[in-house]
Amino acid sequence: MTTENNIKRGQLLIAEPSIIGDVSFSRSVVLLADHTTEGTLGFILNKPLRYSISELIPEIDASFKVYNGGPVEQDNLYFIHNIPELIPDSVEISDGIYWGGDFELTKNLINTGKVHKENIRFFLGYTGWSPNQLEDELESKSWILRAGKVPKELLSTPSSEFWKKEIIEIGGEYAIWSNAPENPILN
Repeated sequence: MTTENNIKRGQLLIAEPSIIGDVSFSRSVVLLADHTTEGTLGFILNKPLRYSISELIPEIDASFKVYNGGPVEQDNLYFIHNIPELIPDSVEISDGIYWGGDFELTKNLINTGKVHKENIRFFLGYTGWSPNQLEDELESKSWILRAGKVPKELLSTPSSEFWKKEIIEIGGEYAIWSNAPENPILN
């Protein structure tokens, strides 16, 4: 049984293989950025959009991918990074992974080559749950909650194999799903 006390900022949520046909959440890996009694917020790590950051923010001279962070507030840009020493006012999510910070300074750091794509990931929108909603979804087996620390290398991990890698690490009955097609009907 999953309780609220098991969910913590910095954990990963892995979409159950049974989530099929949901554009946002099928085979998603979500980093939980915040969890309080008021709800939970996270970013989908492995759903790149067709945009680069320079297409959305012309003042940024970089072709970093932008990801679909989730279905909430998709007109807002968010970012996580692993360089708090360069980007002040950021919030630690997990050991070595930070959320937000001084955006004007961040733009300048990217443009001067001090921030690389392995240091930062941009998202349009976020994933959010109201109080107890995520607990209910865990109870109904929509998600697998991965305990433990998220590695700092998370940002340099290719997104295309992220869900498969996590499912293989979970192992057991999930290992068979790692090579299944995303839509079994097409098999």
